[in-house]
Amino acid sequence: MDVTDKLRAEVEAREGDLVALTQELIRMPTLNPPGALYRDICDYLDRRLLKAGFETQLIRAEGAIGDSNTYPRWNIVARREGKCAGECVHFNSHIDVVEAGHGWTVDPFGGALKDGRVYGRGACDMKGGLAASIIAAEVFIDLCPDYAGAIEISGTADEESGGFGGVAYLAEQGFYKRVDHVIIPEPLNKDRICLGHRGVWWAEIETKGEIAHGSMPFLGDCAVRHMGAVMQEMETSLFPALALKRTDMPVVPEGAKQSTLNINSVHGGEPEQDVSYSGLPAPCVPDRCRMVIDRRFLIEEDIGDVEQEMRDVLESVRAERPGFDYDIRELHRVLPTMTERDAPVVGAVAGAIGQVFDREADYVVSPGTYDQKHIDRIGRLKNCIAYGPGILDLAHKPDEYVGVEDMVQSAQVMVLALHELLE
Repeated sequence: MDVTDKLRAEVEAREGDLVALTQELIRMPTLNPPGALYRDICDYLDRRLLKAGFETQLIRAEGAIGDSNTYPRWNIVARREGKCAGECVHFNSHIDVVEAGHGWTVDPFGGALKDGRVYGRGACDMKGGLAASIIAAEVFIDLCPDYAGAIEISGTADEESGGFGGVAYLAEQGFYKRVDHVIIPEPLNKDRICLGHRGVWWAEIETKGEIAHGSMPFLGDCAVRHMGAVMQEMETSLFPALALKRTDMPVVPEGAKQSTLNINSVHGGEPEQDVSYSGLPAPCVPDRCRMVIDRRFLIEEDIGDVEQEMRDVLESVRAERPGFDYDIRELHRVLPTMTERDAPVVGAVAGAIGQVFDREADYVVSPGTYDQKHIDRIGRLKNCIAYGPGILDLAHKPDEYVGVEDMVQSAQVMVLALHELLE
């Protein structure tokens, strides 16, 4: 049996440990928002990784978006040096999960094992991937103790809300200057390599009106009706134009190969009442209406053109609608990114996928962003991919799960990639 066969066999032998680790991670409800139990899960990972010979750092992203004394943004970075100098492979996983929501048939934070699946919020997105990367690293260290270079494992905050208290903060502090290869175990199916993601532009549009008594709306100016005109213009001109924009990026699913726009929220009139109030609202013509938009764009598009398209919609409405006035402000922007297929980390993971599954890897691009954006733009490291167990469609859904076999096989891919990059 050669060393790669031994590595795969040892990962399989540690299936029970892999499952137990995933369950323990799920049982810590690291909900974001607000950012709960970040220190608890970092302490847990700290104890685990110290036993494997890693040197660890717990880093609070003080001053980052979301950081507070009530909900501090804690991260862990663990590093294990090899016997001699060489390159560094870094596994990055986010520790936060979204709210459980409704519709679960199992305890969302119970980590139940049923029919070869571990259930719970964050099971596939992405605590199963975090556990798989830890098992892969531990197996590699035990069987190939004389490796060159270094292995890093990080658990980072706030990916679900932009990653500014996590990977972005670490990149700003220079942590990725010592790294050569990054693998992010996001759930994009076990035989896929995710090379990058589309871009995102979030903005808030506000239409303006004039308040008046609701029984005499002709004495005021309804901002909600103005927003309705904006939405109608979007339906008439913008949405059809976006549907015609196509990309050569291998984005999945198929519908995301075009430009898209989601109307995230609309609110007009009086502020929503406190839940303790059960009466009727006052009869007023709304003088403000706000809409938040989520525009996803392609690597072939320029961010300036993306913004201008929205302004053209608003100006078109202004030209046709007396009294129409608006404000628009940017909330968030991320440019598209895509690692080249000939990057070293891509080749190593693709070769490992070929060994484990006896077929070629599939190359995809994510419809939404993840922490690769910060590693690329702030960390200035292009040699980065997402690869991990789990089915993307299950993320944020009720009864989220990760398959045990998927985790084992993904950990085998990870350990073979480590062997390729460091041996």
